[in-house]
Amino acid sequence: MMKKMKNIIPGFTLVELTIVLVIIAIIAAIAVPMYSSAASIQLKTAATLIASDLEYAKSMAVSMGQTYQIVFDTAAESYSLQDSAGAVISHPVRVKQNYEIKFALDGRLNKVDIVSTTFGAGNTIKFNYLGTPLDGLGANLNNGVIVLSAQSNTMTVKIEPVTGYITIE
Repeated sequence: MMKKMKNIIPGFTLVELTIVLVIIAIIAAIAVPMYSSAASIQLKTAATLIASDLEYAKSMAVSMGQTYQIVFDTAAESYSLQDSAGAVISHPVRVKQNYEIKFALDGRLNKVDIVSTTFGAGNTIKFNYLGTPLDGLGANLNNGVIVLSAQSNTMTVKIEPVTGYITIE
């Protein structure tokens, strides 16, 4: 005959508790590096976006035969693509929206800061009908640099003066 044990309190064994703690530790070990690398991923995304938008402005200038420009606002962490008259153009993908990129309002880029822009004169870079980069006053570009940062990471987008070749460092 089996005896019933009346005084046993239901609960977890030490082995069960250890397994749960190991699983929680593994999840934390995976999640923490992913969270800390979010800023570096956003930084790479922002640099690539700026480089592609510079290329787009250059190709629009060549294909349309007129000057296109990108105007940066470092205080607002934003920039816009404009035609030769200074009007913001429509975005080619986002229907009925202006071609304005605002890092602070975009959850994919909100950790990124536009630290500085160097285009000779002002915060505007222009491309003429030949695709030649110009400073904000319309003179040939001597130096084209956009510095971005996110937490402790920094990236630089450079525009070559004569050719308009764009690189990310």
